[in-house]
Parts: sequence; C-alpha cells; structure tokens
Amino acid sequence: MTSSQTADRPVPASRDTFRAFSTLPTRWMDVDIYGHVNNVQYLSFFDTAVNGWYVKQGLLDPRTSRSVFLVVETGCHYFQELVFPETITAGLRISILGSSSVVYSIGLFKEDGEATAALGRFVHVLVDRETRKPTPIEGRLRNKLTSLL
Repeated sequence: MTSSQTADRPVPASRDTFRAFSTLPTRWMDVDIYGHVNNVQYLSFFDTAVNGWYVKQGLLDPRTSRSVFLVVETGCHYFQELVFPETITAGLRISILGSSSVVYSIGLFKEDGEATAALGRFVHVLVDRETRKPTPIEGRLRNKLTSLL
C-alpha cells in the first residue's frame, strides 16, 4: 500500500451501536505467552455470545433443534488487548439478515469500556440438522433476529 492509499480497517464501535449484550469472563487458559488473550480465543467469544443469545431467546436447543446455525465466515479487527482476569462484554447486532443467513457484528468491550477492544464479523447459515442443507429463517426466529438489526 502506498501512502496515498487508505486501508479499509474499521474503527472501534461504541456500545450504543449494539442491540444485545452478554458478559464473558476471560480465563487463565485464554492468555498467551505475550500476556494477553490470544487471538484464537476471540472467535470462541463470538461463538459463545451468538449461540448463548439463541439459547437465552429459546431459539436453539443444541441437542434437539431440527435446524442449527453453522459458521461459514468469521473475522476480527483488534483495537485493544484483553487480559486475564477480566470480564468482557460482548455486544451483538445484525448487519444483514438474509433468507437463510445472518451476518453478525460482534463487539468485545473491556470491563466498562465504551469502545470495542475487538470488532468481529460472524456469518451463520441456518441448516437442517440432518441434511446440512440451508433452510429458510422464518416465523419467530426471523422476528427475534430482526430485533438485532
């Protein structure tokens, strides 16, 4: 990239841009030799925040639901280190709600931070548990997801 080009790197988002929140503790095992939460753990935080929201809303029983969401894409932009011990807040919002897919934006916040320490993209596709073929997002599920737009 030359000095005249600009990167498409996002900037930290504020708490008020998210629709639902959950708290997640960092764990001793999350920290790497550099003293901060290792980058792979952020994807685990995203997965826990999204699937925890589904369960809390009564939209998913991981053992028995006929349809399940599978991750087809994920990514993360890091702005500030997370550490142990720390309780982080995960903010959720949906940027795109398709016929069988959902694109989440997930913000991870330090303790009482107002700007994201990390900002993730998490794409889910709803599939039939048995066939693994995409299935439409309809009814109550669509209504609940719409509340995060």
